[in-house]
Amino acid sequence: MKPTATAIEALLEGKNADPFALLGAFDGPEGVFARALLPGAEVAEAFSLSGEPLGSLTRVDDRGLFEGKLSGPRQPLRYRAGALGAEWWVSDPYSFGPVLGPMDDYLIAQGTHLRLFDKLGAHCIEHEGAHGVHFAVWAPHAQLVSLVGDFNDWDHRRHPMRRRADIGVWEIFLPDIGTGRAYKYRVVAESGQVLPLKADPYGQASELRPSTASVTAHPVKQDWGDDAHRAHWASVDPRRVPISIYEVHAGSWMRDEQGWFLDWDAMADRLIPYAVDMGFTHIEFLPVSEHPFDPSWGYQTIGLYAPSARFGSPEGFARFVDGAHRAGLGVIIDWVPAHFPTDAHGLARFDGTALYEHDDPRLGFHPDWNTAIYNFGRREVSSFLINNALFWAERYHVDGLRVDAVASMLYRDYSRKDGEWIPNEQGGRENWEAVDFLRAMNRAVYAQVPGFMTMAEESTAWPGVTQPAYDTEGRASALGFGFKWNMGFMHDTLRYMARDPIHRRHHHTDITFGLMYAFAENFVLAISHDEVVHGKGSLLNKMAGDEWQKFANLRAYYGLMWGYPGKKLLFMGQEFGQWREWSEARGLDWHLLDDRSPHNRHEGLRLLLRDLNRLYRSIPALHARDCEGEGFEWLVVDDAEASVFAWLRHAGDGEKPVAVVCNMTPNPRENYRLPLPMDGVWAEILNSDATVYGGSGMGNGGQVTAEHGAALVTLPPLATIMLQIQD
Repeated sequence: MKPTATAIEALLEGKNADPFALLGAFDGPEGVFARALLPGAEVAEAFSLSGEPLGSLTRVDDRGLFEGKLSGPRQPLRYRAGALGAEWWVSDPYSFGPVLGPMDDYLIAQGTHLRLFDKLGAHCIEHEGAHGVHFAVWAPHAQLVSLVGDFNDWDHRRHPMRRRADIGVWEIFLPDIGTGRAYKYRVVAESGQVLPLKADPYGQASELRPSTASVTAHPVKQDWGDDAHRAHWASVDPRRVPISIYEVHAGSWMRDEQGWFLDWDAMADRLIPYAVDMGFTHIEFLPVSEHPFDPSWGYQTIGLYAPSARFGSPEGFARFVDGAHRAGLGVIIDWVPAHFPTDAHGLARFDGTALYEHDDPRLGFHPDWNTAIYNFGRREVSSFLINNALFWAERYHVDGLRVDAVASMLYRDYSRKDGEWIPNEQGGRENWEAVDFLRAMNRAVYAQVPGFMTMAEESTAWPGVTQPAYDTEGRASALGFGFKWNMGFMHDTLRYMARDPIHRRHHHTDITFGLMYAFAENFVLAISHDEVVHGKGSLLNKMAGDEWQKFANLRAYYGLMWGYPGKKLLFMGQEFGQWREWSEARGLDWHLLDDRSPHNRHEGLRLLLRDLNRLYRSIPALHARDCEGEGFEWLVVDDAEASVFAWLRHAGDGEKPVAVVCNMTPNPRENYRLPLPMDGVWAEILNSDATVYGGSGMGNGGQVTAEHGAALVTLPPLATIMLQIQD
């Protein structure tokens, strides 16, 4: 049927929502007929992809519309266009069939597609004999979606997309372009409103801010060399192996000589050897996904699938992960499924409706961060986020996700007053849609990626955060995370360490209370970036006392923490006692380590952290039962007057136990009677007061002897010692 003049006019103005009905090649009673839009051309001739001439086309509109009959069967076409003595070649995207198929439609509609990152977004592929890029975007309520970019002069009339009506996805295959091309989507809402140009929700690369376009990319890496690393983590129970995490903000760990960000390759050269030498098992990055605003630290994420262009290409991040794995380090990234910023080029009202978010601000607006909350109950949104978790695990081989702000997801009234939130169907405050999403995410990553682990930043007492999220068994509240950050440990112990030692005897339970729930979840003891920013001061400055006491307190605290049950996490800069609180606008104060002499307390603190990590990793008693109550036993729990704490860590299976003893006053205590369960020689394997760490050097001469169930020990001032039974 011949198109109406109205339809052709809408096509030429970029307003026709069904361009594939008008452009491309069509079978007709007299053979194949072609219609093409070739702006600027005066003449055009059609060819097959192999170069066979098929016939000339006639310009029927001065705006570049050509028509003509062709020889041969209907097939993908290339045109040789000419004007003013010049000629150029154009492959016709409208002569190609769709890339997505019925199975994609079915799985996308069902919300069970686990490879959306291979289907939506921009992908360099070969299709029907041509190399190019396939673009696909979900915008079910859009009247029209056009692809714009540097390949079509950002002209929306050039490449309106095909709508797959059943699932609301728009797609187009653009031949003859490749990687490194900037693009966005021009979306016309149902109302006819033209929205601000949108970046690709599934875009796998991005321009450097302040530019905001997505960039075409190819799969990041084919030559991974981390099989042994991944096989190891797939073979172990992470609860029973050492995990000590170095939390890093990639933009401020270290800067280059010009004060600019290190790219991933430069970071790999410096950070990986440093973390290995320090004895950490993992590096955890604050979010690496693309985000528009530096001071958000990445938590205001727009490009969930794109590593930030601040640090170079996506391939650079893949090389970093591979290099870390080859060196024996895992890589964890912070992941933000709780909320997203409302920048015009992002997800907010993506097709003119509340697509990814809720329309009602009582459900869909986060007052703490002025952000939108994902609509977790919408299967396409849940699938978008679950696929993103799988994407980082599969495409970048990251070892785990630390999931940000889980508490804000679990409660509808989080940070809200009465009247500012809507109860669930049962009249309660729980956000069961978010619970279902988190359960589904954890089930997916643990099933699909052996050795992967997830960690929840969850600050409430929600039951079962780390209980497996079975499909049909277990508590409805179980979330299925591998680990949970122990926020109570952080707050209680840091409050204790900030007190003048003379008052600590009145707050003894700040240390002991945590053992009442220490095994209720699989915990990570996290001293994170949130504790050393926004006026909270550095960890060193949180400690009570003068300079000597601050260092001694911090050394004792690290000894306590590394001897306490739970995996470990420490934010960068705290391992050497940075004085200034952290700022994302500058690198760490590495000059504090310029003096590597024994007199430099910063260097002493760094050496202590290194040795603690090495002990923690090498002695099963310190890690093998981190998450199990039978691995912990109090030795001294009630000596509040002396502010002394002592406990036993053991792994069972014939492994030697370790006694951890903390003296949290500046008063040394000689001949302190310490209960010990085994008579014999106990070696002093750690003393945070050793001179090599900047301490006074008081101790036990390397060992103590236990008789009749106890030993007389010397407890150095503001110090933690560790003792291990000998053969």
